[in-house]
Amino acid sequence: MGNVEEEKTAFEVGVVVPRRVLEKGDECCGCVEVLVDEFRKVGLVVDRVLGIQEEFIKLAASVEILGRAAAELQLTKRTHIGMDLPFEWDQAEAFVRQPDGSLFSWCERFHCYRHIIYGVVNKSDSTLTLKSDCKEFQWESGESLLQMLELRGFVKQVFPLHDETKRKQLLRSWAFNCWDFTRQPIDEIYAYFGTKIATYFAFLGMFTRWILFPAVFGVTLQFVDLGSMQLLVLPAFFISITLWAVLFFQFWKRKNSALLARWQISGLVAGGPGYKFSGLEWSSIQSPVEIMKKWGSDKTKEKEVFQREEWVGRLMRFRNDAFIILSIICLQLPFELAYAHLYEVIGSDLMKFGLTVVYLFAIQYFNRIGGKISVSLIKCENNESREYGADSLIYKVFGLYFMQSYIGIFYHALLHRNFLTLRQVLIQRLIVSEVLENLMENSIPFLKYSYKKYRAIRKKRKREKGSPTGKTQFISRVEKEYLKPSYSASVGEELEDGLFDDFLELALQFGMIMMFACAFPPAFAFAALNNIAEIRTDALKLLVVFKRPTPRAAATIGAWLNIFQVLVIYVPNKNFITSNRSLDANFFKILEAEMLLLIIGLEPAWVRANRLKNATQAQDMCSKQLLRTISGNEKLFVRVGKIE
Repeated sequence: MGNVEEEKTAFEVGVVVPRRVLEKGDECCGCVEVLVDEFRKVGLVVDRVLGIQEEFIKLAASVEILGRAAAELQLTKRTHIGMDLPFEWDQAEAFVRQPDGSLFSWCERFHCYRHIIYGVVNKSDSTLTLKSDCKEFQWESGESLLQMLELRGFVKQVFPLHDETKRKQLLRSWAFNCWDFTRQPIDEIYAYFGTKIATYFAFLGMFTRWILFPAVFGVTLQFVDLGSMQLLVLPAFFISITLWAVLFFQFWKRKNSALLARWQISGLVAGGPGYKFSGLEWSSIQSPVEIMKKWGSDKTKEKEVFQREEWVGRLMRFRNDAFIILSIICLQLPFELAYAHLYEVIGSDLMKFGLTVVYLFAIQYFNRIGGKISVSLIKCENNESREYGADSLIYKVFGLYFMQSYIGIFYHALLHRNFLTLRQVLIQRLIVSEVLENLMENSIPFLKYSYKKYRAIRKKRKREKGSPTGKTQFISRVEKEYLKPSYSASVGEELEDGLFDDFLELALQFGMIMMFACAFPPAFAFAALNNIAEIRTDALKLLVVFKRPTPRAAATIGAWLNIFQVLVIYVPNKNFITSNRSLDANFFKILEAEMLLLIIGLEPAWVRANRLKNATQAQDMCSKQLLRTISGNEKLFVRVGKIE
């Protein structure tokens, strides 16, 4: 029970409301007072903190309160016999605990918190009137209190809070641990930030360790004079990095599966439609099982509905993808080629610098427009969940950045054959650009936070100027967290978080070092140094600069894995083009055949929904009896496990 008591005092969610001075008679019907009272009624531990400009309501919950919420949500968890069953609080002993010993992961806890606080509704038959200063809010019968106050603009934000004890431990063991370059406390990262962020850092750490081999090989090839063997070593280097890339992604899939098994996450369930955590992404899209229940038991109607939904969705995505591709070809490609040509013909370094500055400003504006258009198009697609929509955004936006990053390099490599300029551009992209990006992505949010904090303290000092003590207290910790920027994507923040930019940077780097490895072998060494620094700077960014990110349940790195694998297939041929300017047409015929077989071999949506529905029905029938059996024989399972 000791762990339960500790969790009771750990405030994990903050609600931001306006700061105001209560007048007499407002205590009973004030919005904040009613909100706090309702939170306490559902079993939450509440602490009110008066800030400089806002008031903050900190929330904590016991394991029992979270467990009963998890049972209402029917969160699927791993049992001691290896099956994933809906959680039941009365049979909690039947479920496997997390690596840190807690019953629920951070993703599950935050999901339960949202269910509890948004589940506070007006249970009376009449409308209640809530007051705040000169405003009145009508709380309708059956309406969610928090959602109503958010829509009216009274509740400004609901966000996860940092746990100071765990945050400082991660700072010592992760962000400031410079002795071990690539190893990280992945289980602790998972327990604190959730599955998606932990998976990103596991991928980044493994990629950085694996890149050390081609880095050493490339540096040796560049700076050691091998004489007549040089012509033989270069093709060997080209073949070795291709095999290295293929092996890396195969071993990453193995590691990813091992991580999911250790965290008791089913990759099939977590990645597919109908995943129990779909509410965590606050998606309003129905799962296949829910649609099947809605349309009843008419098999013909079910099949027709899903066939229509499936093909309409595919046609919408095809239309949107075609629009993006045509926009890139007609608008961005000429712009990029014009910049590359002007950079090639201009002789003055000062003119080149000015041209690059203008280009960078213009391309940022172009990317923002492209991102907004992509988000608007995705809203018209029939995606099954938020994660599917996020994957669609990744594919579209990556095309924009791919063209921006590589078309100029292709121009120098393939058309002008100017390898001196090519190496200069590669060094600029791998060293100058990535160093500047790391500085910008950490310094700009920190400067914004510092400015907000300075303004808040200045207002407090003006307010307390005439106070008897003459002392100014520093702002509270929860207010500091509120002033920090959110960990959001630079493009399409409605669908993606800050990992979008981190993965985008990594994918562009991977494509660059693979495409032009033969032209500049030390590129791997520069990438390795950058990634070692990236691990620590990203850790500091998450622990110090930004708010604690909202957890997202993602079993893999998602669409980024497909992008990396496509780069592995296509990129080695760019090295071949760079040196020979020839390419076997049979390669493209094979790819076209593979894509056709892949599309034909996709499982129809109605078949997938039928399978999920049958599995759900069978699971509901046997889960309660099975849980009682597991819970009653928990000690037997543990003892047998130890013997084995």
